[in-house]
Amino acid sequence: MKTDPRNVHAIKKFISEYLDLRKDKEDEIKTVESIRKGVEFKGANLWILIFAVFMASLGLNVNSTAVIIGAMLISPLMGPIMGVGLSVGLNDFELMKRSLKSYLITTMFCVITATIYFLFTPIAEARSELLARTSPSIYDVFIALLGGMAGVVALSTKEKGNVIPGVAIATALMPPLCTAGYGLASGNLVYFLGAFYLYFINSVFISLATFIGIRVMHFKRKEFVDKKRESTVKKYIIIIAVVTMAPAIYLTFDIIKSTFYDSAANKFINEQLSFENAQVVDRKINYDEKEIRVVLLGEDVPEASLAIARDMMKNYQLGDTKLTVLQGINNNQVDMTSMRAMLMEDFYKNSEQRLQEQRTQISHLESELRRYKAYDEVNSSLIPEMKALFPEVTSVAVSRMVEISVETMKTDTIEVALLNFDKQPAKKELAKIDEWLKARLKTNHLRLIVE
Repeated sequence: MKTDPRNVHAIKKFISEYLDLRKDKEDEIKTVESIRKGVEFKGANLWILIFAVFMASLGLNVNSTAVIIGAMLISPLMGPIMGVGLSVGLNDFELMKRSLKSYLITTMFCVITATIYFLFTPIAEARSELLARTSPSIYDVFIALLGGMAGVVALSTKEKGNVIPGVAIATALMPPLCTAGYGLASGNLVYFLGAFYLYFINSVFISLATFIGIRVMHFKRKEFVDKKRESTVKKYIIIIAVVTMAPAIYLTFDIIKSTFYDSAANKFINEQLSFENAQVVDRKINYDEKEIRVVLLGEDVPEASLAIARDMMKNYQLGDTKLTVLQGINNNQVDMTSMRAMLMEDFYKNSEQRLQEQRTQISHLESELRRYKAYDEVNSSLIPEMKALFPEVTSVAVSRMVEISVETMKTDTIEVALLNFDKQPAKKELAKIDEWLKARLKTNHLRLIVE
């Protein structure tokens, strides 16, 4: 099938008009210089970072989202990370060395500062905001990649707007480092490694996004007079990039598998472990050990039913997974904290549902009340006009009623107008009144009753 050249031209024109990044592109030298400046971490920049870490740690400690967001906004952590991506894109080995050095220094300062804070804070309990930063997911990878792309595009345009602050919030580099500090302060290596893992993944993919953006926008690469040195520099850059990216890619692949496993496990629990007189109050999904553990509350589920559920696991790609079902709240293996959280979540959802139902009912009643009030107002406004147009009318009443068919039980809503006259009006006069009332009441379903 031959492609019409006109269609190709139209597509090219559309892309050049709407998607061409070069239209709003800032001077390339200014963009590169801006990223280079963000790489340096000395003096004021380092003190700002330290204060931001204290703020973020305090926000995680007291579970304040607003404080955490504020700390991310003032944190200058993005500079060295984007500098690494820029250096790879431009073949600038000196910039790469400076960026990696600043990256290591800032990371060290952040972790030490957070550790010091959490060693002396009186609140030692891990809150939800802190626990949310103890392990990465596939969504964190996508956020880092897309955020990094948005950041490099914004830096390379004349109108930068509020993109950079938004990227700083979305990619969330500061909270994982603070959580790593909490892990060291509390002696919890699982928290430390999980949070640092999240920070490393975010950093790598922001750098990758910067590199892709630099190449897509065709930034001019660094040129060397000595071609042999150029070849050596490229080789070093490639080696460092591969050494950095290889573990990130491997870990990301593991995150993807873990995400799919968690999704399949949750689907299995929701579909196959939903019993009439028993409820799942706690669930633990362990990807590394290939185990699903659930706690059921209510009547004991027969082993035959659990055997059927186990047999269904292969349909969810969980054939090699061990299913452990604990029945009874008194079992010492029950995670009471997790169960309380789940019960509170169910209570919150049920309360929200009841509130929503009540809001709907109140809204419906208010609507009905407005209708009745509207008829009172209509009656008041109709009387002067009717007195002028139809002086023979002595009284008028207008209301909405429900009419029910005796044979079919079918219901219909109609407007009823009750009129009193001094003397019986002619049919022509009644038809005239009927048309006038329909126009005034804005309805075609009017029942006129004359007394």
